[in-house]
Amino acid sequence: MQAINNHLAGFRCIRCGALHPVADYPEGCPDCSADKHPASVVPVYDDAVPPAFGGGTGRGMQRFAHKLPYVSFPSLGEGDTPLVELPGLADELGLQRLSIKLESANPTGSHKDRMSAQFVARAKDRGGPGVIAASSGNAGASLSAYAAAAGLPCIIVTTPAVSPPWRRAIEMAGAEIIYTENSLERWAIVRRKVREQGYASATNYLDPPVGSDPYGVDGYKTLGYELAEDEATAEVDAIFVPTARGDLLWGIYRGLAEAVAEGKRSSLPRLIAVEPFPRLKEVLAGQDLRSHFPGKSLLVSIGGATVTYQSYVAVTESLGMAVSAPQDQALADQQRLARHGLYLELSAAASLTGLRQAIQQPGEAIRSAVLIGTSHGYKESA
Repeated sequence: MQAINNHLAGFRCIRCGALHPVADYPEGCPDCSADKHPASVVPVYDDAVPPAFGGGTGRGMQRFAHKLPYVSFPSLGEGDTPLVELPGLADELGLQRLSIKLESANPTGSHKDRMSAQFVARAKDRGGPGVIAASSGNAGASLSAYAAAAGLPCIIVTTPAVSPPWRRAIEMAGAEIIYTENSLERWAIVRRKVREQGYASATNYLDPPVGSDPYGVDGYKTLGYELAEDEATAEVDAIFVPTARGDLLWGIYRGLAEAVAEGKRSSLPRLIAVEPFPRLKEVLAGQDLRSHFPGKSLLVSIGGATVTYQSYVAVTESLGMAVSAPQDQALADQQRLARHGLYLELSAAASLTGLRQAIQQPGEAIRSAVLIGTSHGYKESA
């Protein structure tokens, strides 16, 4: 069963501020799209909505359902992931405290489950032939599982390079796989399925891109809420987030910003976007956000040549920055984390690499930090 939030009042553009009615906006704000500056929209709630903290019941994401687009949604037990202390690595790096939020503890092994739960609820509610996503791994595994739980047909568009464990997980859930040669071709197929056949897409398919489906992305707020609740993160200086097009980065920002507004936190920590090669970093230095930033890396889950406006806002509003994680250093940090008992996907381990890059920069004074461990390593091929 799924039930929309009675307090959902509409969707607001994060760039121009235009308020749009409750509907579907897979291509972001119509006004900004017409202006050739694609930007995401976010759900807004009326003044009667209860506060995020203390107003919910249950466990996991369900505790915060009153602040999500759908108060009832297909659930596999996502949320309430552990925050693990890393005292040995903190000493090695000269920090007072270092911890990692293990999103690998979600049902399909990644943070994507927080998005899938809300997205699938919306897709089920609106009808249509099914759901679709362009994915190199985690999003496909997650969406196929949640679609199966909701009884929805699912298509995952990927490349032949997809890891066999991810492919098997998608196939076992009953989803159809369509193979293409590159990411832009994936987007073209998804775009046709959405515009011509009415499929609901969990992921972006535009170039320049916007964030993923806004109903789904709002599920990532719950990770920000959980960080705000934990005493270990009360005064953390910086949070390191592996970033491609910034859905998770934006969700964490939005959840923490609400926590500050409600008095749960005294201030907003700096959000540091960790990318495989300079993209957002170039935008922050003045390059047009709509540009392409080509590069190659083994960090496939955060790959791609594009940047979103939501990433830019999350970093600038939190006084954060973007850092690059060279793949050789990320590989070393993946092993380093494994030697501390945490086997993470390479793109997730890059959060530690990003921290190393940040503390080496002149003028940086990071005393405490949180890494976002987006996914475990058991789905990767050697």
